[in-house]
Amino acid sequence: MVAAGNPDASSSQAALATLCETYWYPVYAFIRRRGFSAHDAQDRTQDFFAALLEKDYVKAAEPERGRFRTFLLTAVSRYLSKQRDRDQARKRGGGRKIFSIDVEAGEGRYRLEPVDRWTAERMYERSWALALLERVLIRLGEKYAEQGKNELFEQLKPLLTGSETEASSRKLAAEMKLSESALKVAIHRLRRRYRDMLKQEIADTVASPEDVTNELEYLLSALRGNL
Repeated sequence: MVAAGNPDASSSQAALATLCETYWYPVYAFIRRRGFSAHDAQDRTQDFFAALLEKDYVKAAEPERGRFRTFLLTAVSRYLSKQRDRDQARKRGGGRKIFSIDVEAGEGRYRLEPVDRWTAERMYERSWALALLERVLIRLGEKYAEQGKNELFEQLKPLLTGSETEASSRKLAAEMKLSESALKVAIHRLRRRYRDMLKQEIADTVASPEDVTNELEYLLSALRGNL
């Protein structure tokens, strides 16, 4: 958020575009839950992000005082309010597509969302948390692949949750032809790297390092449905 909102940062536009491309689905899910059809939600999601990128709205967000997650939710809520009085039959996409939205994949995810008692805001927060975790997992997999350890990553990935038992660890170690102690070290390294990358991903969306812990706790609450 700091880099994306800083007009003096040479990479600000690229940073903002990356954040938007990563977190488009929470915005899409929010708009869908507000009652729009899949096609209309696609249009509005594209138009919203186009306006966000083209008009430098982030500069007015005062990033030192906020989180990108909160800013984006406020911005899309205001955008939808302004759209009520505009022509609803405008050309789809408006020629302003900044990045590709896979609406079919988005709809597939949306159909799996919790029941309708969830508010649009609550769904947005949960979707944001899931998108963040997915982003970190993808980046971590890329790091392992760069080191020629893609197979190791795929074998250890299910253990990120800490759900292994002594018996399952023994079995996996035998399958991977590792000692149990070597497997424990590999799992520890994977979890440490994931934890570090998760904190860094969150740091990219908040104003200061001091906000990372609170944001992480908030997102975990969103995943648990405790908001």
